[in-house]
Amino acid sequence: MGDYNLANLIPRQPKKTPGKCNFDQELRKILNKAIKNSPKTRNEIAEQMKILTGDNITKFSIDSWTAKSRNKWRFPLQYVVAFEIACETHDITAWLAQKRGCKLLIGEDALLAELGKIESMEQELRARKKAIKQHLKKGL
Repeated sequence: MGDYNLANLIPRQPKKTPGKCNFDQELRKILNKAIKNSPKTRNEIAEQMKILTGDNITKFSIDSWTAKSRNKWRFPLQYVVAFEIACETHDITAWLAQKRGCKLLIGEDALLAELGKIESMEQELRARKKAIKQHLKKGL
């Protein structure tokens, strides 16, 4: 069994150096991957996004947001939720969390993390309670 590196589980934020937060091409790849893995066509994705947002989103819009050569076209942040719903993914949200040094937990994973946090808090409270009781016994 090899070494298990816990550092790989903790996402790191980008370095605070010029240009390190320009993720244009990386985002385009994520959008394309989400579309490729989606059960829907680009037209279907655009139509669902149009319904969800009330904005005129077309296949041309999606093609422009995802094309490497269309660097003047940027994917609007306001469409992330509609896009993820349409593509049945959480890829952009997970990617954004990772870029900020976080990790996205969904469904039962989120509940398990919350349960672990509660259990840790309970242990801390038991230890504090024990320390207080011991201190009070010494004072008697």
